[in-house]
Amino acid sequence: MRSTTDDFEEFARARTPQLYRTAWLLTGDRHHAEDLVQETLAKMFRAWRGLQRIDNPPAYAQTVLARTFISQRRRRSWSEQPVSSMPERADRPGDPALRISLQNALAELSPLDRAVLVLRFFEDRSVEQVALDLGKNAGAIRTRTSRALDRLRAVLGADADHLIAL
Repeated sequence: MRSTTDDFEEFARARTPQLYRTAWLLTGDRHHAEDLVQETLAKMFRAWRGLQRIDNPPAYAQTVLARTFISQRRRRSWSEQPVSSMPERADRPGDPALRISLQNALAELSPLDRAVLVLRFFEDRSVEQVALDLGKNAGAIRTRTSRALDRLRAVLGADADHLIAL
């Protein structure tokens, strides 16, 4: 039992930064992202012993995170907003205004469209991987990707060309 717990702790320490990045891109909010990562890791821990038969636990964790996000967005409690002031942040490379524009543009997409774009382009997953993760077929993912990108470009306008800076 101890080695299983140790293995999970090692896995959680190694994967938390990537899970947090994806969660932040999906939710657009630091607090919701932290909650989403915590819930994802809790689900992973409950299933950890049975994961020995899964070839790629990090990919499975991303799937759990995406599905948990979509499930959370269906709840009424999702509209809760933190009211405390913004914490101080360390400087990050890239254009902060562009980051805010991207965050606001992603917030205007449906949760499923946002999940598709984040998994495809920020997590660099294939159409087939995203389809498997979200329980959809590859054609539906291609269509959602195309339409979501069109909506994102319309919202971002000229800033869409500068997304590579992120």
